Amino acid sequence: MGAIAYYFVYAILWSISILPFPILYFLSDCIYFLLYKVIGYRKKTVRYNLKITLPHLSDEERLKIEQNFYHHLCDMFLEMAKTLTISEDEMKKRYRFTNLEVVKEFEKKNKSIILMTPHYASWEWVIILGKFIDFKGFGIYKKLSNPRFDKLVRDMRSKFDAELISTKETVKKIKENQSINIHGIYLFLSDQTPNLRKGLQWEYFLGHEVPVHMGAENLARELDMNVLYLKVSKVKRGFYEAKFIPITDCVLEEKDFEITKRFLKLSEEQILEKPDYYFWTHKRWKHMGRKNEVE
Repeated sequence: MGAIAYYFVYAILWSISILPFPILYFLSDCIYFLLYKVIGYRKKTVRYNLKITLPHLSDEERLKIEQNFYHHLCDMFLEMAKTLTISEDEMKKRYRFTNLEVVKEFEKKNKSIILMTPHYASWEWVIILGKFIDFKGFGIYKKLSNPRFDKLVRDMRSKFDAELISTKETVKKIKENQSINIHGIYLFLSDQTPNLRKGLQWEYFLGHEVPVHMGAENLARELDMNVLYLKVSKVKRGFYEAKFIPITDCVLEEKDFEITKRFLKLSEEQILEKPDYYFWTHKRWKHMGRKNEVE
């Protein structure tokens, strides 16, 4: 995309970001009508995912979850744009960490920390964590092919003392930090679907056997890092609470795959508790039942 198109899109995002929150959410309602009612963005995928993972619910109950999810999806997109200009004080008011003492205790162990979380509620605003911790905060992300938009995403997500690391640079960067005694907290969105290939680990997630990413666990074992789960809850529109749940502080004593299994279990419990805020547009179960194809 050329420079003119980039600056046009940037101008739109910046204009959205300066809107007061009541107007921002009115705009979100308008986008919801267009995205859900008119375009039907990935509606078949969402309905399929809800049907196979929540079979115990009625069609009416799943439809309500579907509608709530699309409202939340639109909210989160505009909240991401809001990150461009939101102040630190406003962010702290809207994104609260309820038990920071858990992180502080883990920091005292003088080991870097992997923070595992699913695509649930809001992961974009986790960047404010950098204002509360002693360690350096890092987010793992997939680099965009367009360098201008990649820089925009990095700038937005690097506010409040956070730093982004692309997936391809993760191992190298963490090892470099370890070699110069920089302790970090590394955020991994660990519920994504890996490309289908031989050698994948398969686990049950919301009732179905699927391939899972092992990157966070493998790095934790290789570099002797402690692991936390971040449970983010949506309190009300535009307000979130995040709770830290220890997964392990003795990674070398854990059985193989145990860390990933605990992450999946915690994610399942959170999703089943309030499924409206999980990222249902992901084709998380697209490889379901295909294990024999790659063995």
